Amino acid sequence: MKLTEKKKNSLAIIGSRGIPNNYGGFECFTENISQKLTEKDYDVYVSCEHPDEDNPPEKFHDVNLFYFPIRHPRSNVLGMLYEILYDAYSLIYASLKADQIYMLGYSASLFFFIPKLFGKKLYLNPDGFEWKRNKFSGMIKFMLKIQERMGVFWADKIVADSMGIKRYYDNKYGKSSKFIAYGVNEIPKINWNKDYLPETLMDNQDIESNYWLLVARLEPENNIHTIVEGYIKSETKKPLVIVGNFLNEGYEKTILDMMDGMDESKQVIFTGGIYNQKTLNMLRQNCFGYLHGHSVGGTNPSLIEAMAMKNVLLTHKNQFNEEVCQDTALHFQDSNELKTKMDDLDKYPEKYEIMKTLALFRVNQEYSWEKIVSEYDDLFATEHNKQKKQYTPTKIPISRGYNSDHNSK
Repeated sequence: MKLTEKKKNSLAIIGSRGIPNNYGGFECFTENISQKLTEKDYDVYVSCEHPDEDNPPEKFHDVNLFYFPIRHPRSNVLGMLYEILYDAYSLIYASLKADQIYMLGYSASLFFFIPKLFGKKLYLNPDGFEWKRNKFSGMIKFMLKIQERMGVFWADKIVADSMGIKRYYDNKYGKSSKFIAYGVNEIPKINWNKDYLPETLMDNQDIESNYWLLVARLEPENNIHTIVEGYIKSETKKPLVIVGNFLNEGYEKTILDMMDGMDESKQVIFTGGIYNQKTLNMLRQNCFGYLHGHSVGGTNPSLIEAMAMKNVLLTHKNQFNEEVCQDTALHFQDSNELKTKMDDLDKYPEKYEIMKTLALFRVNQEYSWEKIVSEYDDLFATEHNKQKKQYTPTKIPISRGYNSDHNSK
């Protein structure tokens, strides 16, 4: 009997907070890759945290959405437990719906055996080195290392978004991982328009092309303190615009204390989180210089997007940012080095114009979504074809003396 034809592959992408993206890197990735795989005839499911509205959509474009039935608690401690339960629920749902499961992050690795019970393939993108994040206590860092090890044990394939992460997993666990970077879309030019400005910038409407920009979650491993300190030490009079939310009151106080006594000619503007894409892109495309301090997270989507917008980039010097940018950015190790490079760029901007073109060229060559989706398609389709091979019983001619009851043994 001929089997009914189904889509080329069914895939669940879980571990992000959901789409459309209103949060960060995993969500940005999920929103893009899920839509682009549906265009290649994949049947894609994406997990989402409990929605704010009563009747959330079942689809985002052609992507199937499913939701965790419990709301996110306000407590940070309960929040960590919530995220583990959310991932466990997603693993069960995905195992029932999809042929293959792509897990973003390993915090729920205790439950990674679930897809195995259903005979499903599990891919793991571990993101960066979670146990290096300063916001975690020693006990939590220890638990993250255990979770990392369990994730590697259960995953059929590790997908690393940077070569630095790939080398780490290959060397530490002796298990060959697959390198596939993040992708970036072509971003249309948005000219300066005061109507797009958030309220936090309405008092600074005339800063067009005359400000430094930082977009990040405001936490220690993103080196907000290093960047603010470098800016304070520098001679530049251009304001520093910081887009993002503080996740820790103690770290926020540290940054604000650093600014006490700052030269009155300087200005640090905290806008809070900005989730209107047009506003965010306008700010990124029109800044004088883009500052990027991420240090533990692999290939960061906001960095390659900044490259695509032809920014002059000043990035924290680490293996991830150097791998992505190479010589298309100015790298700084500490606040003194940042001060020196900000001052030189401020005084002689024409020297660095070529870097904008080089950054765009590198992104188009190495980080285009067309290239990234093709690599994911190769990965998922190859494994799907292995799974799809169906067992066909060998036809044994029944001859004289053959007992057909042997078939049942």
